[in-house]
Formats: sequence, C-alpha cells, structure tokens
Amino acid sequence: MSQRKQPDKIKKKDYERELEGLQVELEQLARWLKHTGKRMVVLFEGRDTAGKGGAISAISQRLNPRQVHVVALAKPTERESTQWYFQRYVPHLPAAGELVLFDRSWYNRAGVERVMGFCSDEEYRLFLDAAPRFERMLVNDGVLLFKYWLAVDQVHQEERFADRAEDPRKRWNLSPIDLEARTRYHEYGRARDEMFEATHRRYAPWFVVAFDDQRRGRLDLIRHLLDHVPDCKLPDAPLELPPLSGRLGRERYTGPVRPIRSRY
Repeated sequence: MSQRKQPDKIKKKDYERELEGLQVELEQLARWLKHTGKRMVVLFEGRDTAGKGGAISAISQRLNPRQVHVVALAKPTERESTQWYFQRYVPHLPAAGELVLFDRSWYNRAGVERVMGFCSDEEYRLFLDAAPRFERMLVNDGVLLFKYWLAVDQVHQEERFADRAEDPRKRWNLSPIDLEARTRYHEYGRARDEMFEATHRRYAPWFVVAFDDQRRGRLDLIRHLLDHVPDCKLPDAPLELPPLSGRLGRERYTGPVRPIRSRY
C-alpha cells in the first residue's frame, strides 16, 4: 500500500499573509470576550517539540496581555505535590472577559508523569476519573473549553531535537526530562491513546492537529478555534485621534540620564 503524500510545506510569505488575517479575527474574539464577559480556556498538549509554544505565540502576540494570559507551570513544589491535584491550576483560570492559554495543563499527569513514573498508578487512575468531572464543572459554569493535541511524527521530532541541540538560542528548551522522553516515543503514544479514551467527552472533546508542518498546523488550529466559537464580530467603533496643538515635540533629557548610543 502506498503512503499518502504529505502536502508541501506552506511558504513563509503565504503563512504570514494567512496569519495576519486570522490575528484580526482573534482580536475580534478578544473584543467579544470582553464585551460579553465570557471566559475561554485553551489547552495545548502534545509531544516535546510539537510546536505548542509557537502556536500559543501566534495566538497571543497581537492581543492584550492584560486580557490574554499564557500559563506554563514549572514542576510542582513540595507543598503543591501534597495538594488536590487540580488545585494549582485553578488560580490561573480566567475571570470575565479573559482568555487563558495553557502550555501543558493538568494533562501532565496523563502524559509526562505517567510515562516517566512521576505518579503512582493509583494517582493516574484517579486523574483519569476526575478530569472529565473537573472539566464538566468548568463547562457548566460557562467556560469555553478547548483541548488540542499537537501531533508530530518521530522523524520530525528528531529533526527538531537536533535543531535545538545545535542552536544556542534554543538549547534552553532541552531539559534532561526532554532528552529522556525522546527515547519513549511509543510509550507516549500509548499514554495519549489511553488519555483520549478516558477524557474525550461531548462537552470537552479532544481535537488533534497535524504539526509536522508547524506553520500549517498553527493556521489550522487557529482557524478551528475561531470556527468553533459563536459569531463574535462586533461593529467597529470609530476611532479618531484628536488634533495636536503646537509643534511636534522631540525627546530631550535633563539630569544624569544618558541614552545609549546605537551600534547599528
């Protein structure tokens, strides 16, 4: 049986053109959230190097950081490890009019913790039972919840690991856990499937987005997100800048302050 041909990677100029249009719609979504007081949570899960950070950046980079919050929690502290598992995520949930983007979420327990042995079998089973009920509470309270799995084949994952290892600007993004997880591609696949089976619900479904081509994946994810919220376009309020009186000013400094001299 012949393999299905992969689509050509989207060109940078085409990607930037499409993204610009989607970011205009994202701004309209943000205005709608603020106008209606709705709350939205988007979870980004997937293998290491799948492209979670890039997708989150593409969504948030043109939006107001006071309204749109990115949450990427470090490993639990000793105190947090003794709390109710979902407790450290709750303070980061949105208030009225806010959008929260989780770069990994409570599903760490079903992925990293499960595969790497950082939780017991009992803790894992309790999580799979509790997660749908926790999400049911969020949805019943009016939260718009979206769960995305960013899928990447191992050949592309290896290319990205190599790129991070070679580029000093990206090396910070390779932890010892990442390097250990790299050898457990198939274990992560089994854990993902078990997680889907236990936590995919009509009120909180999983959506899988192909991220072998990260540019195409970002566009597909954003388009899907925008297509699955209510019609959120509000009429544009006119904005006119009042005229200035007098001449345009220049930056002038007094006292001990000294601007740096450009070297470029």
